[in-house]
Amino acid sequence: MSSTHTIRTCLWFAKGGLDAARRYVELIPHSALETPVPAEGAPEPLIVLFHLNGVPFSILNGGPHYTLSPAASIVVSTPDQAETDRLWDALCEGGAPSRCGWLVDRFGVSWQIVPEVLPRLLGADDRAAAGRAMQALLQMGKLDTAVLEAAFRGEGAGAGG
Repeated sequence: MSSTHTIRTCLWFAKGGLDAARRYVELIPHSALETPVPAEGAPEPLIVLFHLNGVPFSILNGGPHYTLSPAASIVVSTPDQAETDRLWDALCEGGAPSRCGWLVDRFGVSWQIVPEVLPRLLGADDRAAAGRAMQALLQMGKLDTAVLEAAFRGEGAGAGG
């Protein structure tokens, strides 16, 4: 069975969706803004289509009827600590950092910035080591790969070993 469906996540914004999409496309490599869909007589487009590293998204500038919440977030797996730091710091500008790699950006969108090593640590067969990594994670805002790996190995403060 073949499919011709395109699936994309839609984020509801009161306003400012084009500014948000431009910012996200600027921050995430291999991303692109598509042609915004105009709203007749409105100062900004009704729908903004874009891709973040090939993943399709849309923003609907739908007014104040609904608000964004952490119940839905964008998860970015980062290849190293430098990229984790860069994205976290940029997305926190005007936003609010949270715990365990979560933050809310200045547009109200929730993000999880997760080093790609984390699932390997948490899913390891050595459950004691995975537990130490989890305990370290629970103490963090921005995730620190070196601290997570040290905790996994049973080294350093808070490693439980």
